[in-house]
Amino acid sequence: MVEVWNVLFPILIVDVINPVLLAFMVYAAGTKYPVSNSSAVLIGHTVAYFGAGFILALGLEQISDRLVNPQFIDYIISFLIGIILIWILLRPQNKKEGNQSNLDESFTPIKAFCLGATVNFIGIPFALPYFAALNQILKANLTVFDSVITLFVYNLFYALPFVIVPALVVTSGERSQSLLKRINKIVERGSSYIMPALLAITGFALVGDAVKYFLTGNGLF
Repeated sequence: MVEVWNVLFPILIVDVINPVLLAFMVYAAGTKYPVSNSSAVLIGHTVAYFGAGFILALGLEQISDRLVNPQFIDYIISFLIGIILIWILLRPQNKKEGNQSNLDESFTPIKAFCLGATVNFIGIPFALPYFAALNQILKANLTVFDSVITLFVYNLFYALPFVIVPALVVTSGERSQSLLKRINKIVERGSSYIMPALLAITGFALVGDAVKYFLTGNGLF
Protein backbone atom coordinates (compact mmCIF):
# COMPACT_ATOMS: atom_id res chain seq x y z
CA MET A 1 0.00 0.00 0.00
CA VAL A 2 2.96 2.31 0.64
CA GLU A 3 4.28 2.01 -2.92
CA VAL A 4 1.13 3.48 -4.46
CA TRP A 5 1.83 6.80 -2.72
CA ASN A 6 4.88 7.30 -4.92
CA VAL A 7 2.38 7.92 -7.71
CA LEU A 8 -0.44 9.43 -5.66
CA PHE A 9 1.57 12.29 -4.13
CA PRO A 10 2.41 13.98 -7.47
CA ILE A 11 -1.24 13.61 -8.51
CA LEU A 12 -2.35 15.05 -5.16
CA ILE A 13 -0.16 18.13 -5.63
CA VAL A 14 -1.90 18.89 -8.93
CA ASP A 15 -5.34 18.02 -7.55
CA VAL A 16 -5.06 20.30 -4.52
CA ILE A 17 -4.79 23.43 -6.69
CA ASN A 18 -8.46 24.34 -6.35
CA PRO A 19 -9.08 28.10 -6.46
CA VAL A 20 -12.86 27.62 -6.36
CA LEU A 21 -12.85 25.84 -3.00
CA LEU A 22 -10.36 28.35 -1.59
CA ALA A 23 -12.49 31.28 -2.74
CA PHE A 24 -15.61 29.92 -1.03
CA MET A 25 -13.67 29.21 2.16
CA VAL A 26 -12.28 32.75 2.18
CA TYR A 27 -15.80 34.08 1.74
CA ALA A 28 -17.07 31.86 4.57
CA ALA A 29 -14.26 33.14 6.80
CA GLY A 30 -15.63 36.65 6.41
CA THR A 31 -19.14 35.79 7.60
CA LYS A 32 -20.65 35.95 11.08
CA TYR A 33 -19.27 32.52 12.02
CA PRO A 34 -15.85 32.55 10.30
CA VAL A 35 -14.25 29.45 11.84
CA SER A 36 -17.27 27.16 11.82
CA ASN A 37 -18.47 28.27 8.36
CA SER A 38 -15.10 28.00 6.62
CA SER A 39 -14.50 24.64 8.33
CA ALA A 40 -17.97 23.44 7.31
CA VAL A 41 -17.31 24.34 3.67
CA LEU A 42 -14.12 22.27 3.76
CA ILE A 43 -15.74 19.35 5.57
CA GLY A 44 -18.68 19.33 3.15
CA HIS A 45 -16.33 19.38 0.17
CA THR A 46 -14.13 16.62 1.62
CA VAL A 47 -17.03 14.33 2.56
CA ALA A 48 -18.55 14.77 -0.90
CA TYR A 49 -15.17 14.18 -2.58
CA PHE A 50 -14.62 10.94 -0.67
CA GLY A 51 -18.18 9.77 -1.32
CA ALA A 52 -17.98 10.58 -5.01
CA GLY A 53 -14.60 8.84 -5.25
CA PHE A 54 -15.95 5.72 -3.57
CA ILE A 55 -18.95 5.58 -5.93
CA LEU A 56 -16.83 6.32 -9.01
CA ALA A 57 -14.33 3.62 -8.06
CA LEU A 58 -17.11 1.03 -7.98
CA GLY A 59 -18.03 1.78 -11.60
CA LEU A 60 -14.69 2.95 -12.98
CA GLU A 61 -14.09 -0.24 -14.95
CA GLN A 62 -17.47 0.05 -16.67
CA ILE A 63 -16.86 3.77 -17.27
CA SER A 64 -13.47 2.96 -18.81
CA ASP A 65 -15.02 0.36 -21.13
CA ARG A 66 -17.65 2.88 -22.24
CA LEU A 67 -14.99 5.53 -22.87
CA VAL A 68 -13.02 3.08 -25.02
CA ASN A 69 -16.17 2.14 -26.98
CA PRO A 70 -18.37 5.28 -27.01
CA GLN A 71 -21.84 5.12 -28.51
CA PHE A 72 -23.64 7.61 -30.77
CA ILE A 73 -25.67 8.97 -27.84
CA ASP A 74 -22.42 9.69 -25.97
CA TYR A 75 -21.34 12.06 -28.76
CA ILE A 76 -24.72 13.79 -28.75
CA ILE A 77 -24.41 14.36 -25.00
CA SER A 78 -20.81 15.51 -25.47
CA PHE A 79 -21.90 17.98 -28.17
CA LEU A 80 -24.68 19.42 -25.99
CA ILE A 81 -22.38 19.77 -22.97
CA GLY A 82 -19.81 21.52 -25.15
CA ILE A 83 -22.42 23.97 -26.46
CA ILE A 84 -23.57 24.72 -22.90
CA LEU A 85 -19.99 25.40 -21.78
CA ILE A 86 -19.36 27.72 -24.73
CA TRP A 87 -22.67 29.51 -24.04
CA ILE A 88 -21.69 30.00 -20.40
CA LEU A 89 -18.38 31.47 -21.58
CA LEU A 90 -19.88 33.84 -24.16
CA ARG A 91 -23.12 34.94 -22.48
CA PRO A 92 -23.33 38.55 -21.22
CA GLN A 93 -22.45 38.86 -17.56
CA ASN A 94 -25.01 40.74 -15.47
CA LYS A 95 -23.24 41.77 -12.30
CA LYS A 96 -25.61 42.63 -9.52
CA GLU A 97 -24.59 43.77 -6.11
CA GLY A 98 -26.33 41.74 -3.45
CA ASN A 99 -26.90 42.63 0.18
CA GLN A 100 -23.72 41.15 1.66
CA SER A 101 -24.65 41.74 5.28
CA ASN A 102 -27.99 39.94 4.96
CA LEU A 103 -26.32 37.03 3.20
CA ASP A 104 -23.66 36.80 5.90
CA GLU A 105 -26.30 36.75 8.63
CA SER A 106 -28.13 33.81 7.05
CA PHE A 107 -25.00 31.82 6.20
CA THR A 108 -24.90 29.08 8.82
CA PRO A 109 -22.52 26.10 9.19
CA ILE A 110 -25.19 23.77 7.80
CA LYS A 111 -25.53 25.91 4.68
CA ALA A 112 -21.75 26.12 4.49
CA PHE A 113 -21.48 22.31 4.61
CA CYS A 114 -24.03 22.00 1.80
CA LEU A 115 -22.22 24.67 -0.20
CA GLY A 116 -18.93 22.79 0.10
CA ALA A 117 -20.57 19.55 -1.05
CA THR A 118 -22.28 21.32 -3.95
CA VAL A 119 -19.02 22.92 -5.09
CA ASN A 120 -17.47 19.48 -5.13
CA PHE A 121 -20.26 17.77 -7.08
CA ILE A 122 -20.26 20.53 -9.70
CA GLY A 123 -16.52 20.20 -10.16
CA ILE A 124 -16.34 16.39 -10.29
CA PRO A 125 -16.54 16.16 -14.14
CA PHE A 126 -13.39 18.33 -14.33
CA ALA A 127 -11.49 16.55 -11.55
CA LEU A 128 -9.14 14.71 -13.89
CA PRO A 129 -6.37 14.28 -11.28
CA TYR A 130 -8.89 12.61 -8.96
CA PHE A 131 -9.84 10.16 -11.71
CA ALA A 132 -6.14 9.45 -12.20
CA ALA A 133 -5.71 8.85 -8.46
CA LEU A 134 -8.67 6.46 -8.39
CA ASN A 135 -7.23 4.60 -11.36
CA GLN A 136 -3.86 4.22 -9.61
CA ILE A 137 -5.52 2.94 -6.42
CA LEU A 138 -7.46 0.35 -8.40
CA LYS A 139 -4.38 -0.70 -10.39
CA ALA A 140 -2.44 -1.30 -7.16
CA ASN A 141 -4.52 -4.46 -6.53
CA LEU A 142 -5.07 -3.61 -2.88
CA THR A 143 -7.67 -5.25 -0.70
CA VAL A 144 -11.03 -3.51 -0.52
CA PHE A 145 -10.25 -2.29 3.00
CA ASP A 146 -6.81 -0.94 2.01
CA SER A 147 -8.26 0.75 -1.07
CA VAL A 148 -10.89 2.54 1.01
CA ILE A 149 -8.27 3.59 3.59
CA THR A 150 -5.96 4.86 0.83
CA LEU A 151 -8.77 6.87 -0.72
CA PHE A 152 -9.73 8.24 2.72
CA VAL A 153 -6.13 9.30 3.47
CA TYR A 154 -5.84 10.87 0.00
CA ASN A 155 -8.88 13.03 0.75
CA LEU A 156 -7.48 14.01 4.16
CA PHE A 157 -4.22 15.09 2.55
CA TYR A 158 -6.23 16.99 -0.05
CA ALA A 159 -8.10 18.92 2.64
CA LEU A 160 -5.02 19.63 4.79
CA PRO A 161 -3.70 22.75 2.95
CA PHE A 162 -7.12 24.42 3.11
CA VAL A 163 -7.13 24.21 6.92
CA ILE A 164 -4.97 27.35 6.76
CA VAL A 165 -8.14 29.47 6.31
CA PRO A 166 -9.88 28.67 9.64
CA ALA A 167 -6.45 28.40 11.29
CA LEU A 168 -5.64 31.99 10.30
CA VAL A 169 -8.94 33.17 11.77
CA VAL A 170 -8.28 31.32 15.04
CA THR A 171 -4.72 32.58 15.42
CA SER A 172 -5.09 36.12 14.07
CA GLY A 173 -8.74 36.99 14.63
CA GLU A 174 -9.81 40.19 12.90
CA ARG A 175 -6.30 40.76 11.60
CA SER A 176 -6.68 37.72 9.36
CA GLN A 177 -9.49 39.37 7.38
CA SER A 178 -7.19 41.70 5.45
CA LEU A 179 -4.89 38.83 4.51
CA LEU A 180 -7.82 36.62 3.53
CA LYS A 181 -9.26 39.43 1.41
CA ARG A 182 -5.94 39.76 -0.41
CA ILE A 183 -5.89 36.01 -0.96
CA ASN A 184 -9.45 36.17 -2.25
CA LYS A 185 -8.56 38.93 -4.71
CA ILE A 186 -5.62 36.91 -6.00
CA VAL A 187 -7.84 33.85 -6.38
CA GLU A 188 -10.57 35.84 -8.14
CA ARG A 189 -8.03 37.46 -10.46
CA GLY A 190 -6.50 34.11 -11.32
CA SER A 191 -9.87 32.42 -11.73
CA SER A 192 -11.04 35.17 -14.10
CA TYR A 193 -8.40 33.94 -16.54
CA ILE A 194 -8.15 30.26 -15.66
CA MET A 195 -11.85 29.35 -15.60
CA PRO A 196 -12.80 30.93 -18.98
CA ALA A 197 -9.77 29.25 -20.54
CA LEU A 198 -10.78 25.87 -19.12
CA LEU A 199 -14.37 26.37 -20.24
CA ALA A 200 -13.25 27.32 -23.73
CA ILE A 201 -10.82 24.44 -24.11
CA THR A 202 -13.29 21.89 -22.75
CA GLY A 203 -16.28 23.23 -24.67
CA PHE A 204 -14.59 23.47 -28.06
CA ALA A 205 -12.87 20.11 -27.56
CA LEU A 206 -16.20 18.38 -26.83
CA VAL A 207 -17.94 20.04 -29.76
CA GLY A 208 -15.03 19.32 -32.10
CA ASP A 209 -14.90 15.71 -30.96
CA ALA A 210 -18.63 15.24 -31.60
CA VAL A 211 -18.61 17.04 -34.97
CA LYS A 212 -15.68 14.94 -36.23
CA TYR A 213 -17.51 11.78 -35.16
CA PHE A 214 -20.71 12.86 -36.94
CA LEU A 215 -18.76 13.60 -40.13
CA THR A 216 -16.23 10.75 -40.19
CA GLY A 217 -17.37 8.17 -37.67
CA ASN A 218 -14.26 8.74 -35.54
CA GLY A 219 -13.86 11.26 -32.73
CA LEU A 220 -10.83 13.37 -31.93
CA PHE A 221 -9.98 11.38 -28.83
